[in-house]
Amino acid sequence: MKRPTQADVARLAGVSRATVSYVLNNQTRGRVPISEETRRRVLDAIAELDYVPDARAQALRSGNTKTIGLIIPDIHNPHFWEMADGAEQAARAAGYDILLSSIRPEDEHAKDIFKNLARRRIDGLIMVPSFLYDSAEAQKTLAALLKRRLPVVGIMSGHGHVPHKIDRILADYRDATLELMARLLAWQHRRIGFVFGIAVPTLGNDRLVAYRESLEAAGLPVDPNLIIQCGPTLEDGYQATRQLLELPTPPTALLAINDLLAIGALRAIADAGLRVPDDISLAGYDDIPLARYLVPRLTTASKDGTKIGQEAIRLLLARLEQPDSPPQEVRVPARLILRESTGPVPIVER
Repeated sequence: MKRPTQADVARLAGVSRATVSYVLNNQTRGRVPISEETRRRVLDAIAELDYVPDARAQALRSGNTKTIGLIIPDIHNPHFWEMADGAEQAARAAGYDILLSSIRPEDEHAKDIFKNLARRRIDGLIMVPSFLYDSAEAQKTLAALLKRRLPVVGIMSGHGHVPHKIDRILADYRDATLELMARLLAWQHRRIGFVFGIAVPTLGNDRLVAYRESLEAAGLPVDPNLIIQCGPTLEDGYQATRQLLELPTPPTALLAINDLLAIGALRAIADAGLRVPDDISLAGYDDIPLARYLVPRLTTASKDGTKIGQEAIRLLLARLEQPDSPPQEVRVPARLILRESTGPVPIVER
């Protein structure tokens, strides 16, 4: 069945195609007198024919696609789902759609994926730019987008560097890590392990540097055997924790760089016949929804991914309204959430 066109609507309503277009877009602004009776005939014809405007044609005419691109680094991590959800909520409220793409920094095709996305007709781009840091070609693509004056918002950890002036959200875990380490040290933990599973190590420095500084400030050595660098999956968290538990003197507390790795760690601890927090304390980061339903509930830190996504949309829409304003920077503080998975050092270790 042939899809109805504006010409079909105009014929049924007994008006010109221009009148149909004016009614659809509500853009006469008083310049073209259209009576309420004419407007009603057009709307009735649209309803009778079940006419749907061609979004691509509208975008070509107006130059506005009502679509915002969003790039996250790991579609498997619920923290980034929350970020995308927040962005979608705010975008929908403003009449925009989200075009989502996942670009893992270690993906050899990352620069090509970014280049293909850059060719799409979008009104702006929000990204966690971890794939940019070690790719001159991806940075070149970003420079081309900025030359086109495409609004771009970066969601940064505070340690990654993008060599361009763009609007950005800054959110890191440094202060939350210092607070967590202070609590563990007050509970007399002296051997604290770190599961450092991240594709771009600089993105985890907000946590790793604070961990090291806390130990040094307490007069404790930074034991490299207690820091396991691994991949970002549940299995990586499981295997890294097993490695730590097999040390001659295993840790009494363990930090995992995100909640997914902490879930893998929790399984490894149980498989070793140990209990959390009676035998070993465990903490993660991101406060994904599952963290509060684990047994025990997971101590973690939250940057509020939903709020970050919403703030990113707000910045982008502000840039669309005022393209020549100075770059903006918004800081989203993290907060420590103490739950059942952390506690005092086991009595036998004191």
